[in-house]
Amino acid sequence: MINNKNFGEIVDGYTIPVLNEREIRAAAGIMFLGIFITWILIIFNGNFIPIKYALIIFLTDFSIRLFGNPRFSPLLIIGRFFVRNQNPEYVGAAQKKFAWYIGFILSGTMFLLLVVLNTYSFITGIVCLICLIFMFFESAFGICIGCKIYNLFNKDKAQYCPGEICDTKAKQEIQKIVWPQFFLLFIFIIYIFLTAFFFNKKFQERPHDLFKNQKITELNK
Repeated sequence: MINNKNFGEIVDGYTIPVLNEREIRAAAGIMFLGIFITWILIIFNGNFIPIKYALIIFLTDFSIRLFGNPRFSPLLIIGRFFVRNQNPEYVGAAQKKFAWYIGFILSGTMFLLLVVLNTYSFITGIVCLICLIFMFFESAFGICIGCKIYNLFNKDKAQYCPGEICDTKAKQEIQKIVWPQFFLLFIFIIYIFLTAFFFNKKFQERPHDLFKNQKITELNK
């Protein structure tokens, strides 16, 4: 059983230990960018070196968060620096710890396969994709997928979730999506598909150097 009693920060007005969601999201964005760039380098250049360094950084960072103290996590410190002028958004530390254990297991699996064994397969590809999805949802939408999984395995439901989504409440008018918006979204998707259908061949043409052609024109004169 994960001990959450001494994990997180004690803040006045909150009945359980909490963490600052803003710096967590910032750190998730940094991790997403790092993994995405290294993934692109693998796909297009076959370069596995950057992702090995990234995995060492991420696994070490998760280890510090879980087995040390989140206050000393290098990536959370960087995240805190960038959002230091924003008001904190407190979230329950228990569900974040559970989510970070998932991140630790995923990054540990990648570390074992790619760094220790120096191998790659569909397993590393799937695990990497899962990591990207988790980090993208956290950084872009403030949705902690690991925290939602936490609710499935714990009788004590998560408290103090980002955006107060743990609390059952009616949506405000500005949050509602009405049928004209759904229709516009549908038209937009059709528009993208039609664009791809009619212009795909044109888009496959390699762009030419604008300034190089300009110099050639000037020389011909």
